[in-house]
Amino acid sequence: MNQGSGGKSARLLMIYSRLAKGETLKKSQLAQEFHVTERSVQRDIENLRSFVAEQMLMQDIIYDGEARGYRLTNSVPQNLTNSEILAVCKILLESRSMRRDEMMPILDKLVACCVPAENRKAVGSLVANERFHYVEPHHGRPILDGLWEIGQAIQHQNVMKIQYEKMGSAEIVERTIEPVGLMFSEYYFYLVAFIRDIDREAEFENPDDLFPTIYRIDRIRSFEVLEEHFRVPYKDRFEEGEFRKRVQFMYGGRLQRIRFKYTGPSIEAVLDRLPTARIVEQNESGWTIQAEVFGKGIDMWLRSQGDYIEKVDFI
Repeated sequence: MNQGSGGKSARLLMIYSRLAKGETLKKSQLAQEFHVTERSVQRDIENLRSFVAEQMLMQDIIYDGEARGYRLTNSVPQNLTNSEILAVCKILLESRSMRRDEMMPILDKLVACCVPAENRKAVGSLVANERFHYVEPHHGRPILDGLWEIGQAIQHQNVMKIQYEKMGSAEIVERTIEPVGLMFSEYYFYLVAFIRDIDREAEFENPDDLFPTIYRIDRIRSFEVLEEHFRVPYKDRFEEGEFRKRVQFMYGGRLQRIRFKYTGPSIEAVLDRLPTARIVEQNESGWTIQAEVFGKGIDMWLRSQGDYIEKVDFI
């Protein structure tokens, strides 16, 4: 191998690339592979250490005594661990949020991040059965196309025009909207937005509702991001996290406080389902719960619990 400046640069790049992939490298093996002395390899390691320090990459090249070689560490972990990759794969598969041709490439890229190679095979095996039996959402429409563009419209506060298929009918309506949030819940992605120029008395069940409208992404037949911008003061910004705490099944309605008695087997499941819930009383027969929620969705959830729910009061 040519050991001029070009050869040395190529060698440094090769060593760093292999370290970045999680390999542990021994000086003797590198010296033999590149036809240089171990002292030259040591200088390469020191040069790479200086480089990552100067570039503030939050990395270091350390000597692993047990493995008897050098490896790259991250001061602040920048890559997913194998356990994290496995968890994300399982969550994605359970979400059933995308068509197979969108979901599977994401899983492949995640599994490819596992190191070393035997762990890639292990994670692949742990998700193989769910991949094989994966059931696509019934709407059968692509989700990823345009998702980033919608996210950018939200971030930069661009007005949008959308063609939207109303739920329960084939009617397509055009809306001019101010997009404020992008959310996922119960199999679907949603765009949260305020509607411009609409007859609230005719179109809204609650004309006085000040909260944004929720659109299922797969029902948006087409959209256009306009050059026009809207402005929302920071104090009035839409907060997805706070909204999510109070909405069930992504149905809106009036914001209200409810109190009910739960007599079922798992109070933890109730508290996880209703993040704003708190226990105000507990006795041998069950728990009295109070929560702040939006109307329609909470009605659906309460009915789904059957006889476990008693004495529902709106306060």
